[in-house]
Amino acid sequence: MQPGGHRARDVATRLQFAIGDTPARRRASLTSMQRFLALLAAVLLAACTSQAPVPTPTSNDFGRSSITPGSGASPSPTASPEPSPTPTPSPTANPKPIVTPSPTPSGPTFSQLIGQKLMVAMSGTTPTLDLLGRIRRGEVGGVILFGSNISNATQLTALTKKLRAAAAAGGQPPLLISTDQEGGTVKRISWIPPTLSPPQMGASGSVSQALDQGKETGVAMLGLGVNNDLAPVADVPASTSSFIYQQGRAWSFSAATTTSLSDAFATGLEQGGVAPTMKHFPGLGYAIKNTDLNVVTLTQSAATLNPGLDPYRAAISHGIPMIMLSNAIYTAWDSKNAAGWSHAIAIGLLRDTLGFRGVSITDSLNGIGSAMGVSPKTLAIRAARAGTDMILLTGSEASTKAAYTTLLAYAQSGYISRSTLLASYARILALKAAVAGGL
Repeated sequence: MQPGGHRARDVATRLQFAIGDTPARRRASLTSMQRFLALLAAVLLAACTSQAPVPTPTSNDFGRSSITPGSGASPSPTASPEPSPTPTPSPTANPKPIVTPSPTPSGPTFSQLIGQKLMVAMSGTTPTLDLLGRIRRGEVGGVILFGSNISNATQLTALTKKLRAAAAAGGQPPLLISTDQEGGTVKRISWIPPTLSPPQMGASGSVSQALDQGKETGVAMLGLGVNNDLAPVADVPASTSSFIYQQGRAWSFSAATTTSLSDAFATGLEQGGVAPTMKHFPGLGYAIKNTDLNVVTLTQSAATLNPGLDPYRAAISHGIPMIMLSNAIYTAWDSKNAAGWSHAIAIGLLRDTLGFRGVSITDSLNGIGSAMGVSPKTLAIRAARAGTDMILLTGSEASTKAAYTTLLAYAQSGYISRSTLLASYARILALKAAVAGGL
């Protein structure tokens, strides 16, 4: 691939990759688990989406097709009518779920549908028996690692091996093992790339440099058993008051520079075998307070916020596999719900308007829940109802276990739509089928 080469993949192409249309440097054949995941995802997608297929590009890693740098973003997908937002409960008014006996539906169980949605934190530097048991039973779809979980390469490799083995022992889909490896101030694995921070790469403006940094980061992460980077940040700061800028996490004040470099870094991660996650949709450039700790409402118009969507337009047209939704409220699209649990944003804007076909995930619901005075479980229910695919919970293991139980009850009661859960499940399995080829 040329420096700055990009991804051009829809879900059908991702599945084609998973079934066997892989580059020569990938494994010659997929495991039976990968074939199962790919075929199951294909069946579920066929049942859950009515979108017309798009032409399948020539694929390489993660189903990407190469284009030369500087060619610009592909044309925007044709927008379909924005659906009406799904009403969400007030913080204190979640109806108690009433589970009524009904014939067991064909396909995945509610336990599987809910379990694959959850990305949870763990305590310590070695997984507890309880967490391993939850993974074996399919109650966890991913684990996020923080600095407190990581001490050195030997320890981290042993940790990720145990996590993967637990999923395999239970016959579950491969686990997403994630961390924030942005570079600079946010770099959970201290001894591996990126060696440059986003502001440093932004100052140089070199697409090939960002691509190389991403690829080196992906190779290093994958070697340690970590297959998902919750990066790159794609927020375009509106001023020096932006908290993302003040934290040293922004590439540039220019939407064009941010677009080209964040997309190149994401492409590099994929070339290294790791799934990137662009964040924080639809952009935190105007936020002056940290959305992990504060309730932030952005009142700018859609026209004002539009340049902040440019990095996502480019990345989506090139097949970005995962996008993280922000914890801010955007009155231009939804005056009540933050992006992570807004149907108007998670489905209407991200999927129907921009054409995203990959996996969406919330930002951590714990800090924002505390700021709102709302249980993370309540926000998780809202996110699931809104159609967000994965839910990030960074509280204690006991609290995330309780969240699984709560979400399962609401799914069994019908309060969370089974069809919505099936659509998310299919996208998650398709992503995992692609990522599994690198581990």
